[in-house]
Amino acid sequence: MYRPITDLGKHLINIQQFSDIVSTHLCQICLLATDMDGTLTKHGKFTSKLLNTLESLAAAKIPVLIITGRSAGWVSAISSLVPINGAIAENGGLYYPSGSSEAVTLTHIPDLANHRQHLARTFAKLQSCFPQIQESADNRFRVTDWTFDINSLTTDDLKNISNICEQMGWGFTYSNVQCHIKPQGQDKAIGLLKVLRQYFPMYLPEQVITVGDSPNDESLFNQRYFPISVGVANIQEYVDQLQHQPTYVTTAAEGDGFCELCSYILQSCPG
Repeated sequence: MYRPITDLGKHLINIQQFSDIVSTHLCQICLLATDMDGTLTKHGKFTSKLLNTLESLAAAKIPVLIITGRSAGWVSAISSLVPINGAIAENGGLYYPSGSSEAVTLTHIPDLANHRQHLARTFAKLQSCFPQIQESADNRFRVTDWTFDINSLTTDDLKNISNICEQMGWGFTYSNVQCHIKPQGQDKAIGLLKVLRQYFPMYLPEQVITVGDSPNDESLFNQRYFPISVGVANIQEYVDQLQHQPTYVTTAAEGDGFCELCSYILQSCPG
């Protein structure tokens, strides 16, 4: 059920081997930290299968954290409405504990108004070089980063945009949905590690499975931080763009891949 990213020389790992790893190392103490768009969603939507899976994980007392590039405004609602233990917004910028509408800031921003002005100037510079880019509809609900739609941008365009951002003192990443201008050093892995230390100190990084599908999840695939990571099958679209690859890749894509993973976790960790 799990297959390697063969172009990158991964070794084949079959269902039983994966089940043995979960049973040996993570049974009853695992935590799932997962991307949302393209990882939990299917064609951009939450399915009944996904929601049932999240309910089953909650019943088995397996904590789930969502880590997304989506805006503070989006994630505030999601953390309250979906059966999870919390959600990290803006690629590691903010954390919403489950049931709370108050964000915990993970990136220190001393002057928010000045921060937003600098982001706007950086976007204006990018727009002068790439006139086709448009600010994302949810950008007005953001705190730490600035987003624009990825439509019509080539791989070379994205590399050039990243270089411009770096020259102007910013980080840059992108997903299957959006491009993000962000503070340097702000990424999903760093945000997750901060949340684990403060809110889930009982879990070591080795006891966390990270899940994703695109380049803005790359830090979650870095084995220096998280030894056990999973990419849903659509991660293979980005094979040539990733320095760090997931340890395992599911057979199914998007939300079906996440549910595939969880079915084996639930079999090995019934609670």
